[in-house]
Amino acid sequence: MDLYSRRILSWSLSETRTTEDTAKVLRWAIHERQPSEGLIFHTDRGIEFTGKGFRKVLEKHKMQASVNRLGYCTDNGHMESYFHSLKAELIRGRGFNTMDDLRYALNSYINHFYNKKRLHSGIGYCSPIEYENMAAWKKRCLFYRGKITQKPLGLWETLGSRKNK
Repeated sequence: MDLYSRRILSWSLSETRTTEDTAKVLRWAIHERQPSEGLIFHTDRGIEFTGKGFRKVLEKHKMQASVNRLGYCTDNGHMESYFHSLKAELIRGRGFNTMDDLRYALNSYINHFYNKKRLHSGIGYCSPIEYENMAAWKKRCLFYRGKITQKPLGLWETLGSRKNK
């Protein structure tokens, strides 16, 4: 999860929790986001996050590892909240016949609902993708003496075409 936007960046479903599976998910997230050096990667104390193979991926990409303090599950509160929502909104009261059925349901929940539609109070009641898009739009807009000197792609053309009609 990107704590800035609450977006789930990468995930996996497996019958076991291994360092290699977790490292693969991390490598995919790194590939997708290309984070800057020094990024803090926070996890709980699970063995899959503390193994040598996983730590090597963090080191290779110059990421700083951070883990919960012993006995303080609130240190990882955003993920705890996410898993609570996932269980309440998708899992409870529902059965899955196969791992593929569960994988399909998780993919749909994460990629088509949670990241695109689910509103989060911590980011202004936006979805994670909507919040990221707004942040990117703001970043592209450069203001000089109160005037926009660089327009975001598409938006101003759309607004301008409405005014001309």
